[in-house]
Amino acid sequence: MKKQLKFAAFVACMVIGINTNAQVYGPPIPGTTSPATASPLNALLPRDVGSTVNPLEVLDSVGRQLPSGQGNSTASSGPMGGLSPAINIMLILTVISLAPSIMLMTTCFVRITVVLGLLKQAIGTASVPPPQVTVGLALFMTMLVMAPTAQRVYDEAVIPYQRGEVQNYDQLWNQAKQPLRDFMFAQIETTGNWSSVYMVLDYRGIDASQPEKLTRADVDMVSLIPAYMLSELKTAFLLGFRVYLPFLIIDIVISSLLISMSMMMLPPVLVSLPFKLLLFVLVDGWTLVVGSLMHGFTQPGAATASAAIVDPRVWQGLQTLMC
Repeated sequence: MKKQLKFAAFVACMVIGINTNAQVYGPPIPGTTSPATASPLNALLPRDVGSTVNPLEVLDSVGRQLPSGQGNSTASSGPMGGLSPAINIMLILTVISLAPSIMLMTTCFVRITVVLGLLKQAIGTASVPPPQVTVGLALFMTMLVMAPTAQRVYDEAVIPYQRGEVQNYDQLWNQAKQPLRDFMFAQIETTGNWSSVYMVLDYRGIDASQPEKLTRADVDMVSLIPAYMLSELKTAFLLGFRVYLPFLIIDIVISSLLISMSMMMLPPVLVSLPFKLLLFVLVDGWTLVVGSLMHGFTQPGAATASAAIVDPRVWQGLQTLMC
């Protein structure tokens, strides 16, 4: 029993670090000499390992190891050197983490995902197809729709920058964001949802009482992105309502038949689901909905822009089956 207690005490000492004579794992203990202290990785660690690790201190240590103009600067360089490397790294990490969501919000991804989600609800299969499938389909549809805009960004911003025609980042940003602004303005103009733009401008203190005097240059990106998202949500819900309506009619008809047959204990959804699936398959619903979504987006500079929200072939197929 005594041997077991001694062994347990020895293990506890190893775990909590009481044994200071032999260190097997972890960074070197301050005040001890070890060949590992010469490693450049130890320069990134805080001086007092036993204290709480400060993320800003770690980031600053990482930034000082970078081969930049301020990487090896000391604290005595003064405030004229700009932001510290720690703040720069934090800003870069923040932008990298938020950039995908911001890019998705400025494309056609919002409208497509909302419509596909409402379509699943209308059919009655909320979990089929899985969310991964619908999101993947929405991503590929977004790539197809946004391909001309991405090509414009590459031709008007990336290529001039590679050739040296663009000298500063401000000019590069202005040339890169212009095709995306044209795409968002084209969707707002096609759907006529200028009220969201006026609301955002009015909130920011810009007079929107006379819209005829406003130009696109008066709407910056901070105002345009939320206005575009509101416009896309409104359009997506309108399209979702039109897609939802035929399936709602089927549910009403099935419910009326069950009530007339005194089968009130049988859920109408259970009976109407096969009919809705059959209807959707016979009219090739996925192709019609996806085609209508992609043709519903207006490309800037197009000679004839289709403003239709729903493909007329959907209604023709539904009327043929219901007759």
